Amino acid sequence: MYKDQEPLNGALTLHQAMARAVKYNLEARLKIMEEALAKRQLDLASFDMLPRMALSAGYAGRSNVSASSSESVETGTQSLEPSTSQDRSRRVADLTMVWNVLDFGVSYISAKQQGDQRLIVQERRRKVINTIVQDVRSAYWRAVAAERMLKQIDSLMVRVEKAQDNSQQMSQQRVGDPVQALGYQRSLIQATRQLEEQRKALSLAKTELATLINLPLGTDLKLATPDDYSIPQLKVDMARLETEALASRPELREQDYQTRISSAETRKAMLRMLPGLEFSAGGHYDSNSFLVNDKWADLGVKVTWNLFNVLSAPAAIDVAKAGEEVATARRQAMSIAVLAQLYVANANYNEALRQFKTSQQLSSIDSQIVGQLRNRYQAAGLGELDLIQGELNTLQADLRRDLAYADLRNAYGQIFASAGLDPLPSELSSTKVQAIAVALDARESQWEAGNISVAATAPKP
Repeated sequence: MYKDQEPLNGALTLHQAMARAVKYNLEARLKIMEEALAKRQLDLASFDMLPRMALSAGYAGRSNVSASSSESVETGTQSLEPSTSQDRSRRVADLTMVWNVLDFGVSYISAKQQGDQRLIVQERRRKVINTIVQDVRSAYWRAVAAERMLKQIDSLMVRVEKAQDNSQQMSQQRVGDPVQALGYQRSLIQATRQLEEQRKALSLAKTELATLINLPLGTDLKLATPDDYSIPQLKVDMARLETEALASRPELREQDYQTRISSAETRKAMLRMLPGLEFSAGGHYDSNSFLVNDKWADLGVKVTWNLFNVLSAPAAIDVAKAGEEVATARRQAMSIAVLAQLYVANANYNEALRQFKTSQQLSSIDSQIVGQLRNRYQAAGLGELDLIQGELNTLQADLRRDLAYADLRNAYGQIFASAGLDPLPSELSSTKVQAIAVALDARESQWEAGNISVAATAPKP
């Protein structure tokens, strides 16, 4: 499961994580295998359009002579003495080819349907890649927040435990007011519980990221943590995104192909009403010594018509047309859902942007407050509990800021995913992780610049 993977060297960037997920994620591998299977099924369906050709060869023998005589119909007397025109043993061979025009037409439509099925598999693979990229984006930024904050949380937890031990020793020595000491310890325990809850929420972020990019669990991941909080700006108007979503979303394109398949099913039902025109040709050999010509060829033309197909055809056509109507209605309903998802993604982005700016302001204010508290503590004008509480407030504010930034990045990427834009071009110069990462970075840079026209790489249905 983990073999043949490129080694992980240095700090992992966002696009390198996405590239590893696209290349090594097991669900993505499964979709590639399904696409390869669909291609083979399409190749197999193409053979159904060929004529039927049969080759037979064998030996025939009997225990006695194959003889016969004739009898007069009018008098009932034997008109010929028993005679034979066939050897007791002989060798035979036949090569025949039969081509039914009706079967060819049905097979041709079936091959077209199989081609659409292959395109459906491609669209499902596009959807999986989009989903994987979004999942990695979300997990990566939460893992970045964890990498930034876990060390601070652990450091503060050590200080809280030390302050708690000191308070317990003073209580055992009966120094100070016991009620005040217990209240102090209670406050420290509450601070510890808050820190433990925050640590629990962050500790699984890297594990989730490692799972998405198919790294062995327990791998020590070093992330490329950015120094600043650059805010992604949406430079594409909603009208263009709507148009792109209706044209490029994998779910809608899949429904387009399903509609074509249903329409083809109607044509197949109508074709089966027609008589079949069958052409046949063959070459034959028979070692029978009585034959003047032991090798010969024959040709034939035949018309066949299954009358029961004529009786059942109206019902079959009605069923096929109903399938077309259902596929069309499903496409319309899905179009509305896709547009709703796009607008929800845009609303989430605006809300995430507002929340991040608020969290950033609170983090800045709490940092200034804790700076003042440290000065007072060093001047012996402030108790350690007040300083710890101030540092805890600052840590929580920083954590909320980092998680809000992760939500902002995820919401920004979700807009383009909702529009059905492909994070990768249709063809890559290399399948190396770094080449995929460069392509992902270039595509996102184009989106950030407001250029989404290059993203529509999938063939139009």
